[in-house]
Amino acid sequence: MSSQNINKGVTITFLGHACFKLISPQGTTILIDPWVKDNPQAPRGAENVGKLHYILVSHGHGDHLGDTTEIAKKTGAMVISMPEIAHYLIQKGLNPEKSVGMNKGGSLIAADIRITMVHAFHSSSMVEENRIIYGGEAAGFIVRFDNGFTVYHAGDTGVFGDMKIISDLYKPALALLPIGSHYVMGPEEAVYACGLLKPQYVIPMHYGTFPVLSGTPEKFLELMEKVPEVKVLVMTPGETID
Repeated sequence: MSSQNINKGVTITFLGHACFKLISPQGTTILIDPWVKDNPQAPRGAENVGKLHYILVSHGHGDHLGDTTEIAKKTGAMVISMPEIAHYLIQKGLNPEKSVGMNKGGSLIAADIRITMVHAFHSSSMVEENRIIYGGEAAGFIVRFDNGFTVYHAGDTGVFGDMKIISDLYKPALALLPIGSHYVMGPEEAVYACGLLKPQYVIPMHYGTFPVLSGTPEKFLELMEKVPEVKVLVMTPGETID
């Protein structure tokens, strides 16, 4: 897919469900919500992510925490998540220096990127042997590249009024929004979210993976006619904008 200069040299790859890989013009590589091994949408070989600097985990559910530990150990990437998840990953054998707890409103500034954790309206937990482990609160992420291009990954969320604050503070050019309904907002709510966020572009995610996710990109595209100033980019798993 042609970027049409939307991303100012940032490479964006969709790996299915809510997993995206972002590469800065200088080569800094970020993987968000790395559920790839058992993800039916993930393209073949998606777990072979190559060079990786950061993994961002929005919350503890298995379709987002996914293969974090394995990929982090393999690549040496730093994992950024809520403190509860960071501690959980250390218990799972991740090097404490590579598991960084952050909270909403906090930022990590490194090289050519700034990563900020923001609010999401969702739950968060890990499940082990029929035991639920608290994962802190769910979150989203703002990734700002030093060329000014800014991406908002909403994580799993319903629509919430403070998306307007995210718009005012960070002015994301690209929003990655869930549309599948049931566990997250559906197409109607995602359209409303676009009205609050005012991005230039939106990529729908978190749909079609499970039968219960009834929201579709076709419905989202239809409803987005009400917000013509925002362009919808529907990506297929494995597709890259560069």
